[in-house]
Amino acid sequence: MNLNTQFIDKVAIGLSSLCLAHCLIFPIMAAVLPSLIASGLTSESFHLWMVICVVPSSIFALTLGCKKHAKISVAVIGLLGLSLLLLTLILGHDILGEYGEKLLTFIGAILIAFAHIKNYKLCQQQESCECDGAHS
Repeated sequence: MNLNTQFIDKVAIGLSSLCLAHCLIFPIMAAVLPSLIASGLTSESFHLWMVICVVPSSIFALTLGCKKHAKISVAVIGLLGLSLLLLTLILGHDILGEYGEKLLTFIGAILIAFAHIKNYKLCQQQESCECDGAHS
């Protein structure tokens, strides 16, 4: 695994974790720190910007990883998580309600983080494997 793949997986894991933390912590912080709401960083705008960052970095990292380790299931899990985030963004708070929106975002972020962690580990195993050199 080259340095770029490792870095992108770590960035995608971090973004997914940030999204998850936002969903769990933001309501508490908003109640405690009203200045956060005044800053314009509403739940909807934060969700939009997170999806804008998470989708391309996740697709890129998972694609690179799957080319290396050939485990399509990792990409499928990641794409399922991304689909949930996009669906949540499209349907929004009005259709899903507060809890539905948080639940779908939570599940999507967990799936994406799991896929990136699995992708990272599989790529590391591929790098440490001496199998390729044995056939040369």
